[in-house]
Amino acid sequence: MNDDQNNNSTHDSTRNNGPDMTETMNEEAPKTISEAEFYRKSRRSFLVGGVTAAATAFGYRGLLNQEAAPGDNIPTTLRSGLEWNEDVWSRLFREGHTAPTYSPSQSSVLRVNGRHGIRSDIDLDAWELQVQGPDGEVWGTHQLSDIQALDRHEMIIEHKCVEGWSQITTWAGARFSDFADLYSDQGAADHKFVSFVTPDEDYFVGFDMPSALHEQTLLAYDMHGGPLDLDHGAPLRLATPLKYGIKHIKRIGSIQFTNEQPADFWASRGYSWYAGL
Repeated sequence: MNDDQNNNSTHDSTRNNGPDMTETMNEEAPKTISEAEFYRKSRRSFLVGGVTAAATAFGYRGLLNQEAAPGDNIPTTLRSGLEWNEDVWSRLFREGHTAPTYSPSQSSVLRVNGRHGIRSDIDLDAWELQVQGPDGEVWGTHQLSDIQALDRHEMIIEHKCVEGWSQITTWAGARFSDFADLYSDQGAADHKFVSFVTPDEDYFVGFDMPSALHEQTLLAYDMHGGPLDLDHGAPLRLATPLKYGIKHIKRIGSIQFTNEQPADFWASRGYSWYAGL
């Protein structure tokens, strides 16, 4: 037997001796508990879980049982939470910041979702837009041709719904800021808010003035390359990527500049008044 064979035999003998006994001795045996200890811990976990669930249910019922403020439909604590959120988003607003825009190939006709304010018949030829000041005095009236005479702007933006869906759509119309300039002598843009209401007054939204004057807030009369149809708010609606779709009022009938926060259809039903994105 040569040295190589001897070394190989020794190596094979060592390899076949099985697992390292030192490692085996160092392995800890699995911990066990008595049956009594198991039931004691199970009862404690059950009691802790039960108390936590009861406290959560009690707290939730307490919120629901709170009285809402007059004219509101949600408990005061929840409304305070919404107002805190609105305050944060309004402070983050930057006039020069714009939302993303998209290519024409990504655009499509917006789905119809909601018919508040557009259920009644309308004579588009007889439609007019009324503009009011803070006390309700009429500042002026307009036909669609007056809006179309302002500089036309087109934007391809993402419409986002509070229900969770979104869609990219092309809008065209006049910037609301250009429209407000028509009433610069009355100091329209110096007011804190603006209210939009449908002709039948069935739908209404309120805007903070900075969002209304943003360059991406349009009084839109075209969508996806053609005039608005009745289901999408003809002859005039709002379009902006700054707010959820609940703010994009269709078939605008009146606009009021005011320093008092205007009523808002969905805010009175438990949604955020600001509804910012």
